[in-house]
Amino acid sequence: MTQMDTQDSITAQEPPYLYITTTGWKSGQPHEIEIWFVEYEGRYYLCSGGRYKAHWVQNVQRHPEVVFKIGDKNAPTRAGRGRVVPELETELVDAVKSRFDAKYQWSDGMLVEITPMQ
Repeated sequence: MTQMDTQDSITAQEPPYLYITTTGWKSGQPHEIEIWFVEYEGRYYLCSGGRYKAHWVQNVQRHPEVVFKIGDKNAPTRAGRGRVVPELETELVDAVKSRFDAKYQWSDGMLVEITPMQ
């Protein structure tokens, strides 16, 4: 089995959506969105087509503490910490975007990483 075959089977087993709740940087209110994601090395990655203009990205930048659910809205809630992945982290960006391409045939956006709290 090639690395790409292994990657394809892993991403095919993941649920399609992650639900992330951020804290509004202006309102202070919780905001939940449904978004595509991939898992890589114990962290979860989201891809923002709107890049820094997306409100949820602006929220994460100002309030990195988030909660998230994987699979559906009834899944267990987990706490995490988000950050925008700088393009300079080329190895990470390339690895994660290749997983997005394998899972969704799309990776044209800015990556946001969620590190689960233990």
